Amino acid sequence: MERRDRGLPADATAPDPAEGKAASGVRLAHLVSAGVVTALVGFASASVVVLAGLRAVGANPTQAASGLLAVTVTQALGTLWLSRRHRMPILLAWSTPGAALLASTGAVDGGWPAAVGAFLVVGGLILATALRPRLGALIARIPTPIAQAMLAGVLLSLCLAPVHGLVDHPGLVAPAVVVWLALGRLAPRWAVPAAFAAAMLAIGIWLARHGGPHGPLLPQVALTAPTLTWASVLSLALPLYVVTMASQNVPGVAVLSSYGYTVPWRESMTVTGLGTIVGATAGGHAINLAAITAALAASPQAHPDPRRRWVVAHLAGATFLALAAVSTALATVVTAAPAGVTTAVAGLALLTTLASSLTSALADPADRQGAVVTFVVAASGITLAGVGAAFWALTAGLLVRAALSPGLGFAPPGEK
Repeated sequence: MERRDRGLPADATAPDPAEGKAASGVRLAHLVSAGVVTALVGFASASVVVLAGLRAVGANPTQAASGLLAVTVTQALGTLWLSRRHRMPILLAWSTPGAALLASTGAVDGGWPAAVGAFLVVGGLILATALRPRLGALIARIPTPIAQAMLAGVLLSLCLAPVHGLVDHPGLVAPAVVVWLALGRLAPRWAVPAAFAAAMLAIGIWLARHGGPHGPLLPQVALTAPTLTWASVLSLALPLYVVTMASQNVPGVAVLSSYGYTVPWRESMTVTGLGTIVGATAGGHAINLAAITAALAASPQAHPDPRRRWVVAHLAGATFLALAAVSTALATVVTAAPAGVTTAVAGLALLTTLASSLTSALADPADRQGAVVTFVVAASGITLAGVGAAFWALTAGLLVRAALSPGLGFAPPGEK
């Protein structure tokens, strides 16, 4: 089988001589550092978002730590499998927008067990997407402005947290904000991880003055028997599935495609669906194709030879396994901090995503009113009939869009 048949860039079978010479000069140390950096950026940028989301839907500190451990391990194993099997820089990640959705939605009827049941449903839906491509096509028919507006509305409350955190806990939040601003200009890729490190340092000093952290430091799994309620399915499972597909899996395919790789869609959805199911009872909410961090492994900066970039993703997967070993200690430190500090750091991590979502939601004047209604309803945080705002936002946006622009219909992006 030719390399291009396996989804590699079309020119990977015959690399440019100059490129090949450059590739031969790339040492193993460069590959290792690229893989480690990719994993560290992904982990440090969003682990606090995951913890904030799991705590919001009812997880206690031990269960939240278990959830972070579960998604870290499952995404690591999935990355190791897919990258090596297909010799492509396929990188998996937890659903950061999904975790933000959890933080915005809060506890539902049935509490934490119902949230775990919703995670299982999400895994089942992702797996069904692999088995029935029409389900993925149905998600693609949700207009991009509506889906992005729902995500923006979900993110708003978390992105306001740094403002409140600066007022309530300036000594703990200000260092993170200052570091984020400084590196946002000098080294944007490291702005959020460095802000995370600054916050952890500030929290560590605070804990040293208040008796230190109290909780487990070594990895441990806390299993939860799942339950299902209509509220958890409509408030958590369906919006989490839509957000994960529209904001992670589809962009993840697009990122790799921009570098010439053809993602094995069905197998990727099978792996992420099974990974989500396996991690659900341990508290993991969802894993998916990486979008933003995927570029770190797929770009020429990772390796000049596109045939060797899979090694960077593979090493990132191995690094995720190493990070899983310290995830419980991180969760213990983070959850011991005063209320509002963790969400403030999470809000900093999501500001770029909020800006991107708003830009996409409001770009097309024809969809603008429906998108604004979707955004407002999602940001309102309402609960109606036991169902959270994300579901009602999606429903309201589609109805307004159909009423004001009937000619657009319910069609894939770009079709009129």
